[in-house]
Amino acid sequence: MAKTKKELTKSNDKVVSGVFGGVAEYFGWDKAITRIIGAILIIFPGNIVLGLLIYFIAALVIPDAPSNGRKGSHHSEDDSVIEGEFKEK
Repeated sequence: MAKTKKELTKSNDKVVSGVFGGVAEYFGWDKAITRIIGAILIIFPGNIVLGLLIYFIAALVIPDAPSNGRKGSHHSEDDSVIEGEFKEK
């Protein structure tokens, strides 16, 4: 069985730029918990400017995830259905 190489990319499920979501997808962590911990780590040390600078550098350096055919994507082909709604058959 061929092993696929994991690549760190920004998440398509974005809140700000997808950095914390991408880190969570890469390591298999819960996205909400990763985002909360990331926000705490930016704010808690007391140097918010440095934390935001590091975040935005990461947002520039980490590549965007491919939008089509993404592994683990839960989006259907029908864009007229809002996520969470039931599709009538």
